[in-house]
Amino acid sequence: MSHDYKAQQAETFETFVEIGKIDSLPKRAVVNFLFLADEVDAPFAAAEKALKALGFVTRQDEDGETLEARTGEMEISAAAIWAEEKRATEVALKFGFEPDGWELVE
Repeated sequence: MSHDYKAQQAETFETFVEIGKIDSLPKRAVVNFLFLADEVDAPFAAAEKALKALGFVTRQDEDGETLEARTGEMEISAAAIWAEEKRATEVALKFGFEPDGWELVE
């Protein structure tokens, strides 16, 4: 089954708007993308290596199911977040990780 990037993009833009209603958004910040492993023995190391090659800082959460891919400080707009989220998602999907949202790190 192919991934629905259009639905993911719509969700990202909607989340961005909702966050903006609750709190003022910074002009620049770090964004942390979350990816859930499809399998218990998901290849975390290989996924992290591929994401690092694209410039993301990665780590595996204590839950053993979530991989984080963090950007450097970047412009904060829905379009900019989506561009980075899509790049990370394209890699994560290849290793069996599903996108599970994003968060701003200030």
